[in-house]
Formats: sequence, C-alpha cells, structure tokens
Amino acid sequence: MRMKVLIAGGSGYIGRHLSDSLLKDGHQVVVFTRRQAQPAGRSAPRMVTWDARSAEATWVSELSGADVIVNLAGTSIGGLRWTRRHMAEILSSRLGATTALVKAIERTSADRRPKVLVSASGIDYYGDRGDEVITEESSPGDSFLARVCQQWEAAAAKAEALGVRVVRIRTSMVFGRGAPAFRLLVLPFQLFAGGPLGNGRQWFTWIHLDDLVRLYRLGIEDGRLSGPVNAVAPDIRRERELAREIGQVLHRPGVVPAPAFALRLALGQESQLLLHGRHALPAKAQLTGFEFRLGGLREALQDALVRR
Repeated sequence: MRMKVLIAGGSGYIGRHLSDSLLKDGHQVVVFTRRQAQPAGRSAPRMVTWDARSAEATWVSELSGADVIVNLAGTSIGGLRWTRRHMAEILSSRLGATTALVKAIERTSADRRPKVLVSASGIDYYGDRGDEVITEESSPGDSFLARVCQQWEAAAAKAEALGVRVVRIRTSMVFGRGAPAFRLLVLPFQLFAGGPLGNGRQWFTWIHLDDLVRLYRLGIEDGRLSGPVNAVAPDIRRERELAREIGQVLHRPGVVPAPAFALRLALGQESQLLLHGRHALPAKAQLTGFEFRLGGLREALQDALVRR
C-alpha cells in the first residue's frame, strides 16, 4: 500500500537515506525543513518549510491524510562544544519539535490523523551502565543525554492518547559512509593516531546505516511494534576491541590510547559520548524476527570504510 510519510528533520543524514528507501518503494515522502523549500524532482521528496514554534503554519495541513510521521528533528549533539547554551539548545530543539508535531496531530481531525509516529531517541537513554545487560525494559540513566532522551520520549508518547501508535528508536552510533560521528571516530586511525578511548573497557553500541533505515521502516510498517526500540547491532564489543577492529580494517595501528582525563579536559561534558558505555541488546527488534544484514562488527566496518 502506498503511504504518505512526513519526515521532520528529513534533510539530515539519516533522514535522506530513509527518504530514499521509501521513495524507491513508491511511497510519497514530504520532508519538513527549516530551509526554504525547493521544488521536488521526480525522484526526490517534496520539501515543506516548517517552523516548530508555530502551530498556525501551513506545514500543519500536511498532517491531514498522512499515514506516518517520522520525527528526526533536533540540534546535532556533536561538533560544537557543550556550553550551557548549546546543551540547552540540544534539549529545547528536540522538545520543541516533538511537542509541535503532537499538537499538530491533536489539531488534525481524528479520522484524518496519521496513525503512526516514529520518533528518534538515543541509546544514551540508559546512561553509563558498566557491564549491566540492557534491554528496552531497563531503567533510565542520569547523565545529561539520558535526561534529554527521557524528556524527548515523554513528549512523543503524548501522541498515544490521540490514538497514534508511537515507536521510539533509541539509536546508537551510526556506521556508514559519510556518517558524521563515525567519520570523527575513525579520523585518528586514518592519521595513524587511533586507539582505545579511556580505559577501553566500556561497551560500545553501534548500528550500520542500512539496518537503522530498515528498523525505521519496521517501526513504520509493523503494527505490532510500539514503545522503545534499541537500535543497536547484536555484535557489541568493548571499546578497545572496536579500536583493534578499526585499525585492522584500515591497516593502521590502533594502540595509541586517549586517556579519560585528557578527553574530559578537552571536551568537558561532551566526553560522555566517548567514555560512557552500555551493553544494550536489540531485544524488541529481534522478538519481531528482524534480522540484521550488517550486524557483525567487522563486516559493518568493511562496508563503511573500504572502497568498493
């Protein structure tokens, strides 16, 4: 069945690949963007300018008759140093966009509302958990990003009271060609300076872009799925093992350590992106029968790093 899918934040890395996947299968895709919308080509999504601060804007009318909303909107957590101002923007951009979408659903006639909201979240929901094995049933953490994810998900969950099935994708680091965070992770290795981060014992969660897109598609299409979904590959390793694998795939040394104190000094609270770990499992996805196509660490790294 051909669907109309709205993607807020669809001009970002994940959104572009999800949009391409949906368009390839014949679905209608509308991307909400903060930039000035441009006319769509035959194989491109239709772009609609949106402002999450205004529920009176024309973008709200797009919800009527749409089947699905995918919410990927939010300021990047990487790149800029985590000043108080930037941390406030990380939170407010996510809460503002999600709240605006839920209010727009409420304003839409009940018989014309989208039936599904698939909303992004992060595996950081669980905080730094050591060797504890984590599933979607595990309790939240207390780090800055954990609190952001909890509030972000709570805002999305309000759509359930409006008769909408809500899926919350707790995403780990995305491996893929051009993936921003992944590119920064492997850069030291390409410069012959890569190695373990901190003590290297923290568990490192990741997922290949292709499987992440397929998980979003699962959230859109499988009516059995709701609530949180851990978007993590099953082959979870400690960070020092990851460093060794990256080095071997790139034929570079992977032994130059980055001490925790140096990372904290250089990055401040942002260092939690590199030093916090959790042994999270994709329990809910696997219960549905989802099979990872690039779920092994070596094969995922080779696909993302080795030119074909």
